[in-house]
Amino acid sequence: MPEIEIRLFAGLRKYNPKDPEEQRFDKEIPPGTTVQDLIDELGIPEQKAKLIFVNNLRRDRDYEFEEGDRVGIFPPVAGG
Repeated sequence: MPEIEIRLFAGLRKYNPKDPEEQRFDKEIPPGTTVQDLIDELGIPEQKAKLIFVNNLRRDRDYEFEEGDRVGIFPPVAGG
């Protein structure tokens, strides 16, 4: 199975199934897994996963991961 690197930023770290204190973890995924599949599996509420980057490029939720992809998931950004 392909393996990807996942980084959860800010308040999303609590959805790390290996260690809620850590930002980064690796995960084996079945072929054909999409960004949305990953978000659902991790239990991240849809509105909390605002920005998704794969290999430093913004991706939609229907993007299918490939071996070695690096994904970053960010919550909504507040500020002014």
